[in-house]
Amino acid sequence: MILPSKFFIFCATGCYTGKIPFAPGTFGTAIGLFPCFFLSLISCQRAIIFLLLFVFFAVIISHKAEKILNKKDPGSIVIDEISGIMVTMLCIPFNITSCAAGFIIFRFFDIIKPFPIRFFDEKMSGGAGIVMDDLVAGILSNLLLRILYPYISQIRGWL
Repeated sequence: MILPSKFFIFCATGCYTGKIPFAPGTFGTAIGLFPCFFLSLISCQRAIIFLLLFVFFAVIISHKAEKILNKKDPGSIVIDEISGIMVTMLCIPFNITSCAAGFIIFRFFDIIKPFPIRFFDEKMSGGAGIVMDDLVAGILSNLLLRILYPYISQIRGWL
């Protein structure tokens, strides 16, 4: 594998997290909490701009990695889970309770793939197809997390 190919695989697999033989998407989501922390330190407007750029590059990287691996939507590509958890936690207060809730909600939507997530998963291909279903799962997770956050923050107060 030549250097550019290694770069795309390194990025697409979340620093090779996607190469873990079991639950690569779960580990990729966990890795995605690191950029979520850094996004929580900047304004919501700047976080949105950064996230849009990240998603743009995630689509390109996923597309290239899919071609290199010669497999449709390989499980080892986890940059889509990283993007999805970043959308989930976008402009949400970053603490252990919100991270745990966001993680669980996002993984639920990403695994179960209810409508409209399943639609994007089935109808799109290439890098956009790899990333888009996780973005939709992230949007739904973010909305649900916003609804549940007042209750989640109460739980945090009890701990």
